[in-house]
Amino acid sequence: MRIRELLTTGRPSFSFEFFPPKDEAGFAQLRETLASLRELRPTFVSVTYGAGGTTRRKTIELVTRLRDEYGIEAMAHLTCAGASRAELLSVLECLDEAGVENVLALRGDPPAGEEKFQAHPEGFEHASDLAAFARRYFNFCLGGACYPEGHVESPNLEADLLHLKYKIAAGCEFLITQLFFDNQRYFDFVARARARGIGVPIIPGIMPITNVRQIERFTKICGATIPEPLLTELRRLQNDPNAVLSLGVAHATAQCLELLQRGAPGIHFYTLNKSPATRTILTALRTAYPPAREPAGSWP
Repeated sequence: MRIRELLTTGRPSFSFEFFPPKDEAGFAQLRETLASLRELRPTFVSVTYGAGGTTRRKTIELVTRLRDEYGIEAMAHLTCAGASRAELLSVLECLDEAGVENVLALRGDPPAGEEKFQAHPEGFEHASDLAAFARRYFNFCLGGACYPEGHVESPNLEADLLHLKYKIAAGCEFLITQLFFDNQRYFDFVARARARGIGVPIIPGIMPITNVRQIERFTKICGATIPEPLLTELRRLQNDPNAVLSLGVAHATAQCLELLQRGAPGIHFYTLNKSPATRTILTALRTAYPPAREPAGSWP
């Protein structure tokens, strides 16, 4: 089912992001994660995508398995990074033939060790170009990324919104935000987007904090910020993993509740292929927002 339609049911959407494991041990961990989260009935899941050919094949395989074996709606990420138009067309054809309906069109990050993104000579420079290309040939429900604090490469917030409008014009039907830890960033961003005529659903992306060094590294890369009081407390507790996890779960749960109470269409969890923190948060949310009597998918 198309995600844009799933966002019109009147119930908040809850979704997870996974990445294709590199080996069998990773797949075993992912299967455990799926087993732990299945009873919480996610609206959909998304699968990330790398620039390498092997990673691409794993993305297609995992998205297809999630649909066919688990009966859950799955969205494939697709990036411009390191790919020609012909390669991207081939991936889109494979997804279409597999019955995948939802694609998240992304530019992608620079390769490890490089600071600046370089488009493939026969590829695309922007996610909006990729979205327009996919829309030209296929009828996928297209999603896009957005950045409450601005994309790390954007000169200012106005320029960032202009690029976002290009994505919508190219065919993106919903947006998922980069991670953030201050809800006011999300609410201000949505207000700016609506004022610029961007009316599609904007799903907040939440990453529960489970490791202080890890989250500091992530936020540095993507340009997100951690509120100073929260960061101070995290650093005070950083040598106590259980305390960090408890604080991270508490903060993310409070974030999610406020976001939903103030009109967010759902929550997209960045899981890092692990379930404990996300499961704890979503279990709490499900007391206030129980799933429909009949789930969207038929988990085994």
